[in-house]
Amino acid sequence: MAPTAVAFDLYGTLLSTESIARHLASLYGEDAARSIAAQARRYQLEYTWRINSMGAYRPFSDLTRWSFRQATAEAGVQLTPEQEERIMDAYNGLDAFPDVGEALALLAKTPALDPYVFSNGTLSMITSSLETSPSLARASDVLPPAKVVSVDPLGVFKPDPRTYEHMAKAAGLEGQPERLWLVSSNPFDAAGAVAAGLKSVWVDRAGKGWVDGLGGAMDIKPTAIAKGVDEAVGQILCLSG
Repeated sequence: MAPTAVAFDLYGTLLSTESIARHLASLYGEDAARSIAAQARRYQLEYTWRINSMGAYRPFSDLTRWSFRQATAEAGVQLTPEQEERIMDAYNGLDAFPDVGEALALLAKTPALDPYVFSNGTLSMITSSLETSPSLARASDVLPPAKVVSVDPLGVFKPDPRTYEHMAKAAGLEGQPERLWLVSSNPFDAAGAVAAGLKSVWVDRAGKGWVDGLGGAMDIKPTAIAKGVDEAVGQILCLSG
């Protein structure tokens, strides 16, 4: 039997976008850092949806840079060119969530699963994160560069259905999206994958349950819900066995 392909979202799923606050705190103090980190993430995602709707495109690295410019401007703090570069460098070295290490260990001993990284990030952003994050760097045999799939060549962002078709093609499942699983903590991503014909596990670390209103309006919900990436891997093994 062929292995089950599993695509793991990177930002917010494997890597904590909130962990940038530790670096921001050295520049702006802890309270401002938390606010800036949250707002930058909000704008980063908002920009991808807005630019998709406009039929335009800028690389995720550019949108990330501008999200920090807007977040710091709204916070009323200075962002010098040097500080901006330090933040961008730090963003390419975000911390992995605690549950990710166990998930990678399970994947390493489970040949029935074929894992990929599937991200809005540019290839250079993803590669840098895989090399810099201790948990991901230790699992380079599980998630090697050959298993990295970026939407950047398409010029569109998730949840455009073309991105999921692109992922399926990269996994050798063109025209067979139902054989591909997505693991993501982002509701728009988990719902977008299901809308495109994939199966998805939504990672609910907050434990609040699935409450996505748009998914409700469209009668779309994830195939399964897990508390962490490690639990998501276990559920996929059970459901695809």
